[in-house]
Amino acid sequence: MKKLLLSSVIVLIGFTFIGRLSYLQLFRFSPDQILDDPAIKKVYDYPERGYIYDRDGKLLVGNQPAYDVMVIPREVKPLDTLEFCGLLGIEKGEFLSKMEKARVYSPRLPSVLVPQLSKEDYAKLQEKMRHYNGFYIQKRSLRYYNTKSAANVLGYISEVNEWDLKNNPYYVAGELKGRTGIEQQYEEILRGQKGVKHIQKDRFNRDIGPYKEGKLDTLPQQGKEIHITLDKTLQEYGEKLMHGKRGGIVAIEPKSGEILAMISGPTYDPALLVGRERSKNYSKLHYDTISKPTWDRSILAQPSPGSPFKTLNALIGLQEGVINEDTKIRCYHGFYVGNTLRGCHCGGGVRDLNSGIYQSCNAYFAGVFRKIFDKYNTTDKGMDVWEKHMKSFGLGGYLGTDLPTGAPGRIPDVAYYDKWYGDGRWAASTIISNSIGQGEIAATPLQLANMTAAIANRGYFYTPHIIKSIGNNGKIDPKYTEPNYTTIDRKHFDPVIEGMANVYNYGTARWVKIPGIDIAGKTGTVENYIRIDGERMQLTDHSVFVAFAPVENPQIALAVYIENGYYGSRYAGHIASLLIEKYIKGEITRTDLEKRMLEKTLEHEYAKPYSGEPFKINEYVW
Repeated sequence: MKKLLLSSVIVLIGFTFIGRLSYLQLFRFSPDQILDDPAIKKVYDYPERGYIYDRDGKLLVGNQPAYDVMVIPREVKPLDTLEFCGLLGIEKGEFLSKMEKARVYSPRLPSVLVPQLSKEDYAKLQEKMRHYNGFYIQKRSLRYYNTKSAANVLGYISEVNEWDLKNNPYYVAGELKGRTGIEQQYEEILRGQKGVKHIQKDRFNRDIGPYKEGKLDTLPQQGKEIHITLDKTLQEYGEKLMHGKRGGIVAIEPKSGEILAMISGPTYDPALLVGRERSKNYSKLHYDTISKPTWDRSILAQPSPGSPFKTLNALIGLQEGVINEDTKIRCYHGFYVGNTLRGCHCGGGVRDLNSGIYQSCNAYFAGVFRKIFDKYNTTDKGMDVWEKHMKSFGLGGYLGTDLPTGAPGRIPDVAYYDKWYGDGRWAASTIISNSIGQGEIAATPLQLANMTAAIANRGYFYTPHIIKSIGNNGKIDPKYTEPNYTTIDRKHFDPVIEGMANVYNYGTARWVKIPGIDIAGKTGTVENYIRIDGERMQLTDHSVFVAFAPVENPQIALAVYIENGYYGSRYAGHIASLLIEKYIKGEITRTDLEKRMLEKTLEHEYAKPYSGEPFKINEYVW
């Protein structure tokens, strides 16, 4: 009886263990458990990132092969460190530091020891790596750039950091990720999906074949190609014109909101941030705190817009019924605020809406601004109405583009001025500088280009965007194909556009007119102050210009902002006209303008505040 009882207990325990093991194997197994099994090695198979093409199918970004030296710390056997470092081309101290970092990350998982070997270095190493246990070479692809332009738009990729590893379980140490620009915004689409192979090891730590006959392995999925809205030719030409100048340029197709060019100056060759020299090159660019080549002025700079803003005050005046196109205001070579005369360079005399725009009369638009506020019983009410109209053009907030960074600009409101001056202690005359695009208004080149597109469309705009299509699917987010309407009726745009066209015919931009193209534009000159060692000093004015063309069937709308570029038509106007001609005609006939922009730089202006010597501003040196 005792023997039977003992046998029954043994059999019962055996069945219990068998049942539990079967349950764990069949029902509770998780691929993640493989990571805890020292007898299984996980090897990743990386796909190529998706290619990036411009709007016409021209290649911008492709791939090139690269090779990483990987290490699995627990598999490393004693080795001649100096000899191995010599093969890798690194110092012993760097080798030991990276080995320790790999051990801290995981003694069982692979880490990158030396990234991005060249083909030549790979050829030297591949035969010798078998002598060093725990090390192997992994092939991957790096970016190849088929352009030296658009670094600010395309962005770059780099190794994931600790924050990435902590917040996104997809990545493992040593992998690459989009950091800025399109590479960041469309990371999940461009990177594809990495494959994985599980390799079974024996008790001597030797590979013996696929685990579970490869049933748990996955194949890599190629990253999708994308087409973006940039025009490669226009982008490259614009950057060429920006040589020796600082500023931002944005060009938009009004009928779609597609960004044709997005230029920041100075810039850099995107290839500098590829390969083993990437970190050194990035540090050099990033720590250039004077010219700031990594700071994208096209979407981050927020200067006052200057005189292009007068067009919006004109539209608001027309919408509010306080002026019409025949309304006349006298310019006394400026306008008075109290007993103080604010200057104007239009020449003085009586101005109507048309001449007020093409002669850029400060007094006229100060008068319009006052009329808008005088319509309402309180300054607060007038400000609310004015603010609402302005923000309907996409100003004073983020536009909702598909760009990973940007700046909101500023359209001040009642709360802003109450905080600054006190409730009830300010009036239209206090903030009269807003009438001419100075004062507390701020706008990025992207916002100014979008504002211009809204005028070109006679009252609406499409949210600016950089994506044109993904893979074989031509569809994009519907928010980029739905029009955004301003608060201004369509009928009010024609007289303003007529004035902008006359800027080229008779006004401040008549010297940069392009034969055969009807262009509507507006010059702007913006006061420029800087603070150095606690002292506020005035520098040469910024040059601003907005334009669209052709007037009756707009194909391009743009904004050009040139730091220390003197008055609007001088640098910004030249560049705007050349870009319009390049895009519409495909060639340049105003070679005199082109020669001037290719030869002239503003480096002498940028050096003035750091020279330690007295200097003059706004000198006419051409």
